[in-house]
Amino acid sequence: MAKHDTTLIAARDILAALGLLTRLPVPVDTEQAVTRGAAAAWAYPLAGVVVGAISAGVGAIALWCALPVPVAAACVLASSIIVTGAMHEDGLADSADGLWGGWDKERRLAIMKDSHIGTYGVLALVLGTLVRWSALGDILGSGHFIAPLIASAALSRAPMVAVMALMTNARGAGLSAGVGRPSRKHAGIALALGAGISGLALGAPALLLTLCVLSAACGMALIAQAKIGGQTGDILGSVQQVSEIAALAALAALI
Repeated sequence: MAKHDTTLIAARDILAALGLLTRLPVPVDTEQAVTRGAAAAWAYPLAGVVVGAISAGVGAIALWCALPVPVAAACVLASSIIVTGAMHEDGLADSADGLWGGWDKERRLAIMKDSHIGTYGVLALVLGTLVRWSALGDILGSGHFIAPLIASAALSRAPMVAVMALMTNARGAGLSAGVGRPSRKHAGIALALGAGISGLALGAPALLLTLCVLSAACGMALIAQAKIGGQTGDILGSVQQVSEIAALAALAALI
């Protein structure tokens, strides 16, 4: 394959990742995106870079406007949710409801598919948002937040690809099944990208950040495997959320 073709495919994969994981008005070659499917998942961490950069920009503007740090942290959090369309938060809520609200695989999957939110989902969203907001407050208060926000956003999206590659789809339908299953090679690229971006942004502390993120993602994946025998789009969203929570908490602890 010519170098030009490879570069073009990579660029289209990045746009496809942005089109899937964000609500940004990016041009997506629909035919190519369908053809590539999960092969484009390697670019998920790069989509995270864009989300993190936007959030960091919002944080910088909020602090420049002399807003209190807690308010600036809320603005950063809101910008991330708006840019992604609360896609991952929805997955976290549905996963919490289904994994803990059902008594067998079929019932758990049915609850996860239901658009209504239950007690477990509400608690997961409230607690997850509270931890992220609190950690963001500490990070923004340090004055050095651009690199940490970009690193955490990129790194938290890498385990999603690994979970897609290593776990079968529990439902056989839905967004995750439609995207397909990436190869282990593409999962490795995604993990390397996430870790590499984090390393470039943070230096040595990125190692601890990566360990925390992988531990959180593995824990979520093991729970999903035990309760529904695989992954779904909701599980992937929850993997991103617990990974980001772990990353932000680790960064706040390091400050």
